[in-house]
Order: sequence, then C-alpha cells, then structure tokens
Amino acid sequence: MIEFEYAHEGAVALLTLSRPPANAFTIDGLRQLQQVIEAFDREPQVRAVVITGSGPKFFSAGADLNAFANGEREVARTAASAFGAAFEALQKARPVIIAAINGYAMGGGLECALACDIRIAEEHAQLALPETAVGLLPCGCGTQTLPWLVGEGWAKRIILTGERVNAQTALRIGLVEEVVATGGAREAALTMAARVAGLSPQAVTFSKSLIHQARNGVPRGAALAVERERFVDLFDSHNQREGVNAFLEKRKPHWHIETEN
Repeated sequence: MIEFEYAHEGAVALLTLSRPPANAFTIDGLRQLQQVIEAFDREPQVRAVVITGSGPKFFSAGADLNAFANGEREVARTAASAFGAAFEALQKARPVIIAAINGYAMGGGLECALACDIRIAEEHAQLALPETAVGLLPCGCGTQTLPWLVGEGWAKRIILTGERVNAQTALRIGLVEEVVATGGAREAALTMAARVAGLSPQAVTFSKSLIHQARNGVPRGAALAVERERFVDLFDSHNQREGVNAFLEKRKPHWHIETEN
C-alpha cells in the first residue's frame, strides 16, 4: 500500500498511498505507514517527506469500511489504535511532512493530511470528515487537530454536519496552505520540500518542536524560555557558524547532517 522513493539527493522522501481505487486505509496499511515514517525519522539525511495519493482522483478515501461491517468492538479498538499510532507518528516526526492532496481526502484520508505539517491541495480536491454519516467518528486525531487548524466553529461544521469543503474553502479557512492546478500538488510539494532541505537541519528541528509546544498546551512563559534556550543551543553546532558565514560571504551553506539528531 505504501510506495516510496527519494529525491533531492536523498534529502526528500516521496511517499505514495497506493491502494486502488480509492487508496483506503487498512490496519496493515496504517501499520506500514507508521513503520515507514518512524524509519525516516531515524535517517538524519531525510529532511522532508511528501505524502500523496496514487491516481488522479483520490488522496485517500479513509478507512476501508468493510472492516467495520460486523460491528465487532475488538476490531474497532484495533483500528482506532492503528489510526492513532500512524497519525501521531506523522505529527511527531522530525522531518517536515507535506501532504500533496491530489483529490478526495475523506475521513481518515483527511486526518492523514491533518497530521502533516503543511497541506497543498489541487483545485479539484474535496475534503471531509463524514464519519458521523455512517455511525462513526474521526479517531485518527481529527477531533483534536482540526479545531487547532480551523477553529472550533469550522471544525463543528465539518464534523457535526458532515459538510464537505472544496479546495478554495479549505484555503480560506486555513485547512490547507496552498491550492494548485489539477495535477500540480506533487511537484509543488517536492519544490517546498527542497526548500526545507536547503535550511539548517537543527534549526528546522528545533523550530518545529517549538511550534508544537503551543498546540500541546505548554504555558507561554515556559515555551518562550525554551525558545531562548534552543536559540543558544544552536551555537554549539557547526551549522550555526556555517549559516551565518555563508550569508555574509554570499554563498550557499554546506550543512553537516550527521551531527543533527
């Protein structure tokens, strides 16, 4: 279900959700996604990951509902655990994760995109969390991540009324960060990922962690104290000196990846 390749000299990993016709998630597929992301997390040379769907129509239609047809509680528990573990791995990953939404992102498919750091949608994309229409609810971090991105009101519209939003509405409410022409999300995401790969590895890692402190409820005063400490910590690395001197000398910096964890 998960296909991947490398780009930009191995600094960018491209991960494709590939389970025709709609790239729906199975429990095994979710476990594979988690394992792949955790493997990328352990490879310092991987600076960014782009996630997209195979084919022109679906990013992912979410869970394969065949698994829930019998209403078995233990199946539900296993599935909820798999969704949560996979998408939490995405949220916590060291690399910058960019979703290239190439079509429908429904249910768990949208939750997968929500777990990424940045979302780029093609103009024909449709996004929804329709679980309540089939007697379920979002269990891949969606009820917690969506309000953080779009606010409580829009989160309630999308989850409690089953409203589907198009790409332009998603852009307007902050659900996605960019809309591109049909067929363009993959390349736009790879271009953005290449920009990430051109930045200081440690500075990006520290910054991502600091941004997440606000989401995780760390008091502002404590978070600001950590921010200042991380700024000072950068001066222990070669990359801080390299970055500043490269700027002053008007040249591209040469980052040391092996020293960044």
